[in-house]
Amino acid sequence: MNILMVDDHPENLLALEAVLTSPNYNLVSATSGKQALKYMLKQDFAVILLDVQMPGLNGFETAKLIKMREKTKNIPIIFITAISQDVEHVQQGYSVGAIDYIFKPYEPELLKQKIEQFVKIHQNHEEQMIQNEAEKTAEIQEINEKLDLTTLDLRKSEALAKVIGDTILDTIVTFDTNGNIVSVNKAITNMFGYSFEEIVKHPIESLFLKGLEDSGTYTWPFHNSFTEQVGGRVVEVIAIRKDSSQFPADIQIGETTVDGQEIYVCTIRDITERKQMEEVKKQKYINLESIVQERTMELLLANEKLKNEVVERKKIAAHLLASQERFRKMFESSPSLIAIYSLEDKTFIDVNERWVDYTGYSYEELNTINLRLLYCIEEMNIDCLDLRTSNRNQKISYKTKNGQVRSGLLSTELITLHSKPCALIVVTDITDRVLLENEMARLDRLNLIGEMAAGIAHEIRNPMTTVHGFLQVAKSSREHLKIEIVDLMLDELNRANSIITEFLNLAKNKVSDKRSQSLNKIIKSLFPLIQAEALRSSKEAVLDTRDCPDIYLDEKEIRQIILNIALNGLDAMTSGGVLVIRTYTENKEVVLEIQDEGEGISPEIIEKIGTPFFTTKEDGTGLGLAICYSVAERHQAEIDITTGKTGTIFSIRFNL
Repeated sequence: MNILMVDDHPENLLALEAVLTSPNYNLVSATSGKQALKYMLKQDFAVILLDVQMPGLNGFETAKLIKMREKTKNIPIIFITAISQDVEHVQQGYSVGAIDYIFKPYEPELLKQKIEQFVKIHQNHEEQMIQNEAEKTAEIQEINEKLDLTTLDLRKSEALAKVIGDTILDTIVTFDTNGNIVSVNKAITNMFGYSFEEIVKHPIESLFLKGLEDSGTYTWPFHNSFTEQVGGRVVEVIAIRKDSSQFPADIQIGETTVDGQEIYVCTIRDITERKQMEEVKKQKYINLESIVQERTMELLLANEKLKNEVVERKKIAAHLLASQERFRKMFESSPSLIAIYSLEDKTFIDVNERWVDYTGYSYEELNTINLRLLYCIEEMNIDCLDLRTSNRNQKISYKTKNGQVRSGLLSTELITLHSKPCALIVVTDITDRVLLENEMARLDRLNLIGEMAAGIAHEIRNPMTTVHGFLQVAKSSREHLKIEIVDLMLDELNRANSIITEFLNLAKNKVSDKRSQSLNKIIKSLFPLIQAEALRSSKEAVLDTRDCPDIYLDEKEIRQIILNIALNGLDAMTSGGVLVIRTYTENKEVVLEIQDEGEGISPEIIEKIGTPFFTTKEDGTGLGLAICYSVAERHQAEIDITTGKTGTIFSIRFNL
């Protein structure tokens, strides 16, 4: 490190050199302030030892000149003097930039340590300067790289903008505040018939018809207020081609500033085809409106006719329900005889009260007589009964304790109790029934006809309810029904007709018309009907469909199963309840879920769900869910029921 020693006495310089001599220092001696300033122009110094009293430039003046120079103002200066020890001299030394003031004679070791510290400070300062310079260089390099990237992006944007402008079908025109065209893209040739040279610098208003059209279409009065009004919006105008022909167009104007000058950008789109299509649609709407009126009258007449049929069928259903209630009471008055029989011990484990009442034998007596009170009517022999196999409604005769022989239908099932094989024996006493067999056969036929009619009424009521709901909406609304809603109502009426046909052909084997199609599409077409029914009863229906693959479905049957379960769910809820219909895919199955917020289904009723003619509704027929299970079976699908106090979920799982 360079250290500058300034003193007009050579012996003082030799003394300083003797104290500071070190391989780490380069000691430079100057005998005057002027010589010291010359050295400082050529070299950098870590510290300066400066004598105060010198001829010519004294130490204070030399220090002041050093501090005035930008490159040397931060070099630490130590004044060394033997005569100027007054406080005023010391203060003057500090005022011109000295960092220390040493009086002769000085302590060599103390001077040496001070110089070492100033040298270290200078080294640290140099290192910091180098580091700052490196960081500044890196920062400048990073800025240059970003500038290069920005320049490249700008070039790409300009190239892309040029390609877009040359290939877009819309005409793009830029013009100045005077309305004169500055530039156009190539589309102007196809749209207006002008070349770039023919149209540039011409007023942009020459491209548009002047004056306001009766239709309310804007024309082109170019001024700032119009530009501000149109700016950012799409406005319809009448444009004029080079050959004076006119065409409708949409324009949109944007504003920007380039080099302090306002520039406007106008996008022009030919909407001739759109206008033609709108006119065609308008005419079609007029035609459809006439058709809707005609169809509405037809539907009103058909609806009145169906209402009359529903009234008649309700009367028939009420009569048949009364007949069914009489039959139920008659059946309960003659319950079955039930017994559990041990095949290993050949004894009765348990019998019900009716068994004892009908046979007249007590439980103890039954174990003594074994099964000999039962015998087959054909062979009159107990050996015909094989209790190790299932028997279904085998006609038997059994003898009571008083010797009376009664008739019954025997059903048995092999069960295991306490690891022992047993038989569950059920005997239905038909003694009285045999006497009335012919009469009952006739009543059964009548009952079946009535149940069929009730089933038809049940299934017809669903589409009628939805059609009726939409007609009520149409009656209370001034707007015409949408064609989609009319089509839906027609589909429901056609479905009602197909249901009648299907019930009439119930005796035949049903063949499904399955096609690969979307389950979600069927649900979405039916959902407005369900939603209308929900709103009618102050409830809500929600649709949650997810992507599902197409599967083989009979659309009419799937609509029937969805409508039956959805309407049952709505009936099960109070006002404010929410019905959710969702679809999703799980374990290679497409799942349709219908969830309600009713009170749930009791275990006793769940066991009977799907049984034909079983119902919990006062006006139900018990055919709805039976048909749903039949449809599911034809589609090789399974119906799962999850129920609780918060509601019930019907899940129909279709195999992929």
